[in-house]
Amino acid sequence: MFLLFLLCVCGLLLQGDAQGRAALWTGNDRSGRCQYTFTVPSPAEASCPQSGGPEVEGLKARLSLLEVLVSRLAGGGDVGGPPESPGASRAQSELQEALNRAVGERNLLQGEKERLRRELEGLQRRVEEMRRETERLRSRPPCPPQAPVVPPSPPLIRPAGGSIPMSHLMARPNRQGDSSSLRDSAWQHGSTGFQELKAEVTEVPAPDGPEEVTGCGELVSVGEPVTHRKADNIEGKYGVWMQDPESVTPYGPNMIWRIDAVGADVRQLFGYEDMVQLSKGFPSKVLLLPEPLESTGATLYRGSVYYQRRRSRTLIRYDLASETIAARRDLPHAGFHGQFPYSWGGYTDIDLAVDEQGLWAVYSTSKAKGVLVISQLDPHSLEVKKSWETQIRKNSVANSFIICGKLYTVKSYAAPNTIINYMYNTKTSQGKALSIPFKNKYNYSSMIDYNLAQKKLFAWDKFHMVSYDLRLGPPQAK
Repeated sequence: MFLLFLLCVCGLLLQGDAQGRAALWTGNDRSGRCQYTFTVPSPAEASCPQSGGPEVEGLKARLSLLEVLVSRLAGGGDVGGPPESPGASRAQSELQEALNRAVGERNLLQGEKERLRRELEGLQRRVEEMRRETERLRSRPPCPPQAPVVPPSPPLIRPAGGSIPMSHLMARPNRQGDSSSLRDSAWQHGSTGFQELKAEVTEVPAPDGPEEVTGCGELVSVGEPVTHRKADNIEGKYGVWMQDPESVTPYGPNMIWRIDAVGADVRQLFGYEDMVQLSKGFPSKVLLLPEPLESTGATLYRGSVYYQRRRSRTLIRYDLASETIAARRDLPHAGFHGQFPYSWGGYTDIDLAVDEQGLWAVYSTSKAKGVLVISQLDPHSLEVKKSWETQIRKNSVANSFIICGKLYTVKSYAAPNTIINYMYNTKTSQGKALSIPFKNKYNYSSMIDYNLAQKKLFAWDKFHMVSYDLRLGPPQAK
């Protein structure tokens, strides 16, 4: 009994000591009921075996998630945290896409820089070549002054064995200083009678001009093609090159103009000081036409470029001096954009030309049922002055040109050896068949025009700009 009493007293003493350090909390739980909580520190243990409860574990999880997000935003990548949220994944995708675009643009700029560098090197090479050529020309010694030559009085030359004097015209040299072509080999051989007859014939004065007749007779022959330049790229497979027979300032009479006609938006007009600069490929002027051009039918006259506007029957006169459109007019009822082209195609429905009598248009209409029509135009207003309807279908010929009011057609654009097969005279309104040999040197002539300034044919033959000498017969008597 005494032992039991002693244990009770110790318990009460310990309970009193614990009550001095105990704490009581009251509060409602999640269901709203009152809940009492007693907290009593342990008299024997300084700390509990577990370091924390669920709240600490939750804080640790949140801290780990924050560390993962901070690491990814800083570029550190995945560090073993929970998977990304959809918003973070979308943001990373957008950043990667922007980076890819930036890299692509940088590559394009680097490519453009390399292309410009190559062009600059090419231009520097050309400038260096021109500089060396200039130095070479300057280093050449000047031509020594020559005393004027007084021509002696023409002597009379007597042929051997004959008594009739030979005219001085037989011994006069030609323009190249060679008189051999004016002497006949039969003069030194043969009978005396033949020699006397030859002398009598050669008494007729010979013309001082070139062999070709410069009047407006009928075309007799076309010379061999001479190549002046090859186009630089695919845009020049077809084209037109031309010269103004009545040039207007600020451009001189030797200026050559060129248009590469391949492309959906043909506008560039290149100008060269002369044929030499054209052959070297050094344009002195580049103009941009305000409206696109169609095909190879453009021409040049009195300081203006005349051309057909793309996909229309509208003719445009572009003034070179002011670089503006000076006139425009629809060609009445004319086919366009492949309705009535030449046989090679190329939307060559309207072909403009210039000769000794002015500006012309070669085309066809639905009313003419594809037959070739010629109209003379007012060069200022583009108004039709007069028209002629021929007897040949436009799509049966490869090309055409006009000389002295006479239209000539070429049979084939691709055959190496073809012919000029038809001529129509607007003065008599009569046409006839011809058979004048004509050569397509590169087997694809897309433009053939008469150049009044040089009295030659200009042609564009598969990237190449070529010319042909012409021979005309004597003008017909009125």
